[in-house]
Amino acid sequence: MTATDSNTAGTQEAATVGNVLLSGIVGSTAYGLAHQDSDVDRLGLFAAPTEELHGLRPPKESHVTTDPDRTLHEAAKWCRLALGGNPTVLELVWLPDELYEVRTELGDELIGIRASFLSAPRVRDAYLGYATQQFRRLEQRADGSFSADTRRRTAKHARHLKRLCHQGYELYRTGRLTIRLDDPEPFRAFGERVAADPEAARPLLHEFQEAFEEARSALPEEPDERAAEGWLRGVRRRFFEVGA
Repeated sequence: MTATDSNTAGTQEAATVGNVLLSGIVGSTAYGLAHQDSDVDRLGLFAAPTEELHGLRPPKESHVTTDPDRTLHEAAKWCRLALGGNPTVLELVWLPDELYEVRTELGDELIGIRASFLSAPRVRDAYLGYATQQFRRLEQRADGSFSADTRRRTAKHARHLKRLCHQGYELYRTGRLTIRLDDPEPFRAFGERVAADPEAARPLLHEFQEAFEEARSALPEEPDERAAEGWLRGVRRRFFEVGA
């Protein structure tokens, strides 16, 4: 499948969920870490018709599918996750323009207020927390004497540990998030080193834990929830009519 075919398939799949406001290609493809066999991951958000939010059974807040791999969160859930510093959902509003497949006026408004979702403590805790989760997975791999498939997964976890540390630290220090890595090769090399010896990841994690502790952040102590609330209420007004 060509890149164009892949994008078309993702757009068609997203269309099965109504009112998609923003959707794009994320994950390894976006970071520049994808290889020939990598899946293409998609992330987006949608608006439930406002009328449905008042019923006995609220609409589903997330839709997750495979082939293609796609996750869509309802607008309110996306906002809650983003306000918590969730690295996965935050990258949606920092993508390079060419990686967006669905981009509406309300999606552009969300991109315009992306900084308001950020706070120093939540970004630090979320990114370091995700990186630590990756390290815990690596610790369980013992001395590296495991199958070829496990080695590949170990290298992948290691690459993402290093990426989370670098991207999280950049966001914490500057208030900006760069999704595509300038030079993916050090991340791939790190993955291979850790695949041979999972303990090789420990110094990197400790280095960034100390760096976060010592750094002065460009982010506020609390996110600006008023901006998120204002945007979300605008979404609810836009989709007030039944079946909108």
